[in-house]
Amino acid sequence: MLKHVVRTGESLWSIAQLFGSTVTAIAKANGLSNPDLIYPGQTLIIPHGTLPKLEVNAYLTDFGPLGQETLRKHTEFLTYLSPFSYQVQSDGSLRPIPDRPLTAAAQAAGVFPLMVITNLTDNGFDSEIAHSVLNDASLQDVLVGKILASMESQGYRGLNVDFEYVFPSDRQAYNAFLEHLAPRLHARHYLLSSALAPKLRTDQPGLLYEAHDYRAHGQIVDFTVLMTYEWGWAGGPPLAISPLNMIKKVLDYAVTVIPREKILMGIMLSGRDWTLPYVEGGPYAQTFSPEEAVARAAEHGAVIHFDPASQSPYYHYYDAEGREHEVWFEDTRSLQAKFQTAIAYHLRGISYWTLIPSFPQLWLTQEDTFTTIHR
Repeated sequence: MLKHVVRTGESLWSIAQLFGSTVTAIAKANGLSNPDLIYPGQTLIIPHGTLPKLEVNAYLTDFGPLGQETLRKHTEFLTYLSPFSYQVQSDGSLRPIPDRPLTAAAQAAGVFPLMVITNLTDNGFDSEIAHSVLNDASLQDVLVGKILASMESQGYRGLNVDFEYVFPSDRQAYNAFLEHLAPRLHARHYLLSSALAPKLRTDQPGLLYEAHDYRAHGQIVDFTVLMTYEWGWAGGPPLAISPLNMIKKVLDYAVTVIPREKILMGIMLSGRDWTLPYVEGGPYAQTFSPEEAVARAAEHGAVIHFDPASQSPYYHYYDAEGREHEVWFEDTRSLQAKFQTAIAYHLRGISYWTLIPSFPQLWLTQEDTFTTIHR
């Protein structure tokens, strides 16, 4: 049963629009004699058969038996699967991955496998590799040939380009590369998508942001994945990882330059534990599943709080050595808030980083909030 908690400023009409329902249907389901009399904090039942529809992508980094089983358990909730990743080499070749069991399982379940290419190395994203490929036509020809051959042999139905930390001077070259790719892929009925850093404005400074041209990508590719996460990154101070207030700021900019039907909103399925006090350059926070976050709270008798701005749960505890810790993670409340945001912004869908073996609250909340589109 789908439920919705009324927020300040909402009317029964706006809620009906959000869920593709009608004022009459919702009023009847909740026994409301006067549809104008609803109030913030009130819980309303949304009648079945009125769930909105979204596409769902999930990146997956585990190619072994556990990753394969994780995929098989959750295919009904996915539109796309993105095994991560084929690493582009400086000579235009690709470092292969053992992805065939994943793409076969995805195809058998009606999930579109997306091939992911990155400028990632063992030491992180490499700006020089991106620069070499984006500025050399002969290397691009080699790379595109490798991409198409791998897509055909491994059973992919689309490509996701995730070039990060691209030099600002390579912005136009990156756009041109996507323009070169698009007709080659579309001729074979493949989809083209890209992953974009979470920008708040066109001229946002920083190596992560400047070469990611939202407007150009929105025109060239079939859809984009906005990486709306990592505000609370492992090497930084404790913060919500996917704070809704920041996600909305990214979306407010994105929808002005990218068609809404081309946007997948990113959600990170992780919790993090920071040891306090935070020291810049000190040890990284531990990253683990939301289930582990809840278990750790129970182990230490911590009270879980919910931050209204980020719409994220968090808590503090002290370890056996007397050190204070701060933990942020995702739960049903935070997930539903994000799902409803994607619906309210009329986006194409959402994208998970990354698919994890066990997070039952995720799938129950997704099933109660929207219907997954299968292509």
